[in-house]
Amino acid sequence: MEKVDWKPGTMIYPLPAVMVSLGHKPEDYNIITISWTGTICSDPPMCYISVRPGRHSYQILKNTGEFVINLTTKELAYATDWCGVKSGRQFNKFDEMHLTPGKASVVKVPTIEEAPISIECKVTQIIPLGTHDMFMAEVVNVKADKRYLDEKTGAFNLSKSEPIAYSHGQYFALGRKIGKFGFSVEKNKKKPILKVSGTGIYRKRKSK
Repeated sequence: MEKVDWKPGTMIYPLPAVMVSLGHKPEDYNIITISWTGTICSDPPMCYISVRPGRHSYQILKNTGEFVINLTTKELAYATDWCGVKSGRQFNKFDEMHLTPGKASVVKVPTIEEAPISIECKVTQIIPLGTHDMFMAEVVNVKADKRYLDEKTGAFNLSKSEPIAYSHGQYFALGRKIGKFGFSVEKNKKKPILKVSGTGIYRKRKSK
């Protein structure tokens, strides 16, 4: 297996494609699509988004110190892309994409009602990095769509919402589940019967 060297770059893919809602007043409401985002701490729960200083949303973020990360779905893919390539300077993105600004529980920023999960965040630190500034934030509340909650266990089934991911300029629907956390070390589980061929390893079918 031969590999070649590339110049250093951001090749950690796939990534979430989220719509971040902003603004305290309806006339300032905006949505920015971001993939430079992720979890940075479990306790206290913290996350981040990285934004270019030239973006319309940047100053709104600095002024309010709050934002909401709205997870996206296959159904929201068009709106997710559109809100990423159009500027809030020229468009009201909620109106243009027929999205509903909802009322958050802790922050003053609106949620996106159509999103399966809305994560309310308060900025704790802004770190200039280069092309982007990182907005580190504490998660102060999470709003979840009841459609994806199990009535018996209260567990949230995100896969039912058909979430999407971003990979090197492309959007993808997530594929079939291939395992769960910890499945590789579970005990008393029958291991699949594998057979080696000249082209690789595959699962051997049981004879009928």
